[in-house]
Amino acid sequence: MKISYNWLKEFLNIDLEAEKVSEVLTDLGLEVEGIETFESVKGNLEGVVVGKVLNCIQHPNADRLKITQVDLGDGQPVQIVCGAPNVAKGQKVPVATVGTTLYTENGEHFKIKKGKIRGEFSHGMICAEDELGLGSDHDGIMVLSPDAKIGTPAADIFELYTDKVFEIGLTPNRADAMSHLGVARDLYAGLLQMEEMQTKLNTPSVSDFHVDERTYSIKVEVEDTEQVPRYAGITITDLKIEESPAWLQHRLKAIGLGPINNVVDITNYILHGLGQPLHAFDADMIEGDKVVVKNLPTGTKFTGLDGVERELHKDDIMICDGAGKPMCIGGVYGGLKSGVSENTTSIFLEAAYFNPVSIRKTAKRHALNTDASFRFERGINPNAVVYALKRAAIWIAQLANGKIVSDVIDVYPNKIEDFQVNFSYEKAFKLIGEEIPADTIKDILASLDIRINHQTESGLGLTIPAYRVDVTREADIVEEILRVYGYNNVEIPEKIKTSVASSNKWSPEKIETVASGFLIANGMFESMSNSLTKPEYADASECIGKENNVGILNPLSGDLSVMRQSMLFGLLEGISYNINRKNNNLRMFEFGNTYHKYDQGYTENKHLAMAITGKRSDDHWASTERDSDVFYLKGLVKTLMERLGITDMKYSRTKNDIFSKGISLRLGKSKIVEFGAVSDTILKKFGIKQEVLFADFDWDNVIENVGKKVIKITGLPKYPEVKRDLALLLDENVDFIDLYNYAFQSERKFLKNVDLFDVYIGDKLPEGKKSYALSFILQDENKTLTDKQIDKIMTKLQEGFKKQFEAELR
Repeated sequence: MKISYNWLKEFLNIDLEAEKVSEVLTDLGLEVEGIETFESVKGNLEGVVVGKVLNCIQHPNADRLKITQVDLGDGQPVQIVCGAPNVAKGQKVPVATVGTTLYTENGEHFKIKKGKIRGEFSHGMICAEDELGLGSDHDGIMVLSPDAKIGTPAADIFELYTDKVFEIGLTPNRADAMSHLGVARDLYAGLLQMEEMQTKLNTPSVSDFHVDERTYSIKVEVEDTEQVPRYAGITITDLKIEESPAWLQHRLKAIGLGPINNVVDITNYILHGLGQPLHAFDADMIEGDKVVVKNLPTGTKFTGLDGVERELHKDDIMICDGAGKPMCIGGVYGGLKSGVSENTTSIFLEAAYFNPVSIRKTAKRHALNTDASFRFERGINPNAVVYALKRAAIWIAQLANGKIVSDVIDVYPNKIEDFQVNFSYEKAFKLIGEEIPADTIKDILASLDIRINHQTESGLGLTIPAYRVDVTREADIVEEILRVYGYNNVEIPEKIKTSVASSNKWSPEKIETVASGFLIANGMFESMSNSLTKPEYADASECIGKENNVGILNPLSGDLSVMRQSMLFGLLEGISYNINRKNNNLRMFEFGNTYHKYDQGYTENKHLAMAITGKRSDDHWASTERDSDVFYLKGLVKTLMERLGITDMKYSRTKNDIFSKGISLRLGKSKIVEFGAVSDTILKKFGIKQEVLFADFDWDNVIENVGKKVIKITGLPKYPEVKRDLALLLDENVDFIDLYNYAFQSERKFLKNVDLFDVYIGDKLPEGKKSYALSFILQDENKTLTDKQIDKIMTKLQEGFKKQFEAELR
């Protein structure tokens, strides 16, 4: 939000440096993100002075050029070549001296240099109006008054306007500060307390308001006073629509608004000055001399100021005429044919207070974000509606020669009351950590327009203005006092008293932190993707289902219209983006939720997702290049689970079709994780041509099982382990996990580990066959295994593999 310093000074009598004002505003919670300088003429005509043309002759080498001698007031006339047809001896003219930078209307700039033009030296430039940014005339040079003093800077002659503009990062709760008056009110309180500066908050008067004649009244009818608690209007005639005066244009330009005409500019001036949106209707376009505020049926067509035809919703607040024709989406956007034009002579000026929730829904429904809706949906001052209307009417009568021809019509059946809050000194001091003098508290509250109804030794009874929608509780009052008192003024105690509360060693936050630290230490990067996604992603897998999508009622776009059912697609979007920018080696993880709709209701599940693609490490002379594979991912998954104390999981082949080959790990009946290589069909949808490994943890199940395993500490084995190998010829559909599980089922006592160290598939084997080379680690913790025992175990395993999997020994 842009705030003009000159505009602020209309409400406060201050003369501080803009940087100091910025510091005070930031301390008050209105963070100033930057300060810009606004100039009505870019460059402020620096280097442009008044000169007198002493002599003017024809250029010998150009018919359209003149050679002039110009006195710049320093006693040394300069020669300037000029192409203007109206340059003549004796004129007082604006001269851009050598080194001056001039700016064009479209932002381009050029520097005046010494040079030769058609063989004649030129030391400067006699300027036209548009070259100085003072207008659009380029028919000839500007001719100044004969009384202008030679050598005077041009900035001293022309009425140039400069301003400092604060860019304030306004938080959504500070609806009261969405105007220059609101910021001035805060600044007034801050200067009184922080700087001990005695100043006064000037509120513009409406004592000059009067009705010229009561000859043209437009009736108002409000059908739903819950949606529209207050609606006011007034009729003004005999208008002359033209450009606004320079001061008003400068005010608007400084905060980034383009002037339109005097009436519309005044409504914007009131909007940004006082925080009350207004709308002016061409009175001649209002049929039946009546304004009806109501809802129209869903599907009703309405064309806005931008020329776009929209379909209305039955909950949209519409401003209609007596014939039921919609003229404006109340509080959001005006209509194409009912607004003020150059032919307008009479207007109906509206000021209202709309239900913030209704305006917010309408603005989002139609994707319209206007200055008016920005304020209405956060909550304006309902009790300043008529005041702002009168201020606008006074200005329109003055600047557009208007005549006020009706009384103010104010439909306000149920007044919105101020808030009542009880304030305790003791509770405030506990929250603040310091005792602030009661008189200081009272002064701060008074400066913030918070009235004291009654007071006791223990506290105050307060009335909070209705426009302070963010102050409704005692804690809010404490916050208001503290931000004006100054957070920096609260001393930090030398001792901090606290108590140690018992907590679960494995809280969900702790588990997530441990997992994140582990993955980052292993070279992975945390990612964060949008939980809103494309509905067609559900078609990529039979395990997801489009019928289970959770749709958004008012989506911003078709690509963000449903909640995600899988973490995979957001990570694939990130991988595709990086690969397209030559970043092919990626290791990413993300914590997030998935959302599903079932017959029994909606569910939301926590997940940890990992995605890996490319090489395990970046190219380096000291390391060999190795591609990431399923075994690398398996190692990460297994080690992470062991780090969290989850072991003894059962391996099985996953049935999830997002994997071309995948594994599922379970602990009892709980699925812990599925991982593997993403199917080529899905990768093709994202334009990814390299293998992507993906792991999807059901994080709710992980949290449930963390810390359950009892850790037993045993000494190192005293007796040696034995390693034996088997090379087996198997059918292609037999997986290592099947052999692994069967081996431990067959030999539970002495078998410690089974590993796959070689796989061969080739033309030397029968069709449909493959070769697995397995190693087995055997150990007895109480004595040394004998050859007889070892041979017996290996024979048992070999026969079991043959019987169970038709495996043959190679």
